Amino acid sequence: MQYDVKNLKLAGAGKLKIEWAERFMPVLRLIRKRFIKEKPLKDVRMACCLHVTTETANLMITLKAGGAKPYLCASNPLSTQDEVAASLVKDFGIPVFAVRGESNQIYYQHINSCLDINPLITMDDGADLVTQLHTKRKNQAQNVIGGSEETTTGVIRLKSMQAKGVLLFPVLAVNDSKTKHFFDNRYGTGQSTLDGIMRATNVLFSGATVVIAGYGWCGRGVASRAKGLGANVIVTEVDSLKAIEATMDGFLVMPMKKAAPLGDVFITLTGDINVLTREHFRLMKDGAIVANSGHFNVEIDINSLKKMSKKRRAVRPNVEEYTLGSGKRIFLLGEGRLINLAAAEGHPASVMDMSFANQALGAEYMYRKAETLQNRVYSIPAEIDDSIARLKLESMGIKIDKLTPEQKKYLASWEMGT
Repeated sequence: MQYDVKNLKLAGAGKLKIEWAERFMPVLRLIRKRFIKEKPLKDVRMACCLHVTTETANLMITLKAGGAKPYLCASNPLSTQDEVAASLVKDFGIPVFAVRGESNQIYYQHINSCLDINPLITMDDGADLVTQLHTKRKNQAQNVIGGSEETTTGVIRLKSMQAKGVLLFPVLAVNDSKTKHFFDNRYGTGQSTLDGIMRATNVLFSGATVVIAGYGWCGRGVASRAKGLGANVIVTEVDSLKAIEATMDGFLVMPMKKAAPLGDVFITLTGDINVLTREHFRLMKDGAIVANSGHFNVEIDINSLKKMSKKRRAVRPNVEEYTLGSGKRIFLLGEGRLINLAAAEGHPASVMDMSFANQALGAEYMYRKAETLQNRVYSIPAEIDDSIARLKLESMGIKIDKLTPEQKKYLASWEMGT
């Protein structure tokens, strides 16, 4: 078996962490139980470009239980948990190509290692793997029956490909599933982002002014959690409706240029480039902390920050101090990459349980239905979304009411008025 991980001797620690995460993933556990019996993905080669974490490990184990042959590489150079990668190889026989801190060159080398298996199905987190198939390995894309995409950023890229008529196979937008973005993006990102910042800096959020760039589901989650910790929260937005929503939720809303002198901590969650730029760095106060929780490290204009600085030094793990010409210091966290994975462990397993249930059932659906789908981006079917929600409630011991026949008739009728 081919693989490329940091050190197989780390496998023991990795297996314990995988087992710990599995305790909080009851929905995926139920899916795995069925997969073991039915083998719905028997001999399906899968190239998976995801964050190599304990939760992802449980997804890979579930896919293999369903008969699939998953190959895993990292979707971010700083998101790999090396001990988990080692355990997947040694204890579960799953090929992994990921080393924390790998160079950009090795990152794409690892993606190509997964594509070398000539996959039938792809599983992506940011669309780097799919992009590679559509640019460097276009001839191979015709052999792919379909794929899935985990993130907002990746879905945006794929819908752009669809609009331009260049998408070569159908893709399920797992991120658009309600049981994914309502929970993973809001509650998962909300908690794990602040966890990463606190682990890196030990900063006190209570009383601090936190500037949140972007009020999508991730921004909503982070803003809510920061407020809960006692922070004064400012939101910056380019979308009028989201700006109104942030205002109605009790947050100050203003342009970034106005927020820059006020913030103690800045967090970008937009999925776009150059959200924090030279003009903002100039206005920030001495000691400002800058972090990104968007998928790619493009939201903070790091090149401009480097050019403006007369000195750079690492002052803590995942904290780099930039001293500007004026003597003012700005602290960049995790090289501008996903702070929740660069400095912490990513989302809690209980929320990834639903996200990866979508991935597992989405792969099964794609394998069964690929021939009937066009080369476009699809949402996960509502019945799959609903089944995941029901399984999650069941695992939590929560029961809910059901509509009576009379109520169903009333909701389906236009004749029955007041």
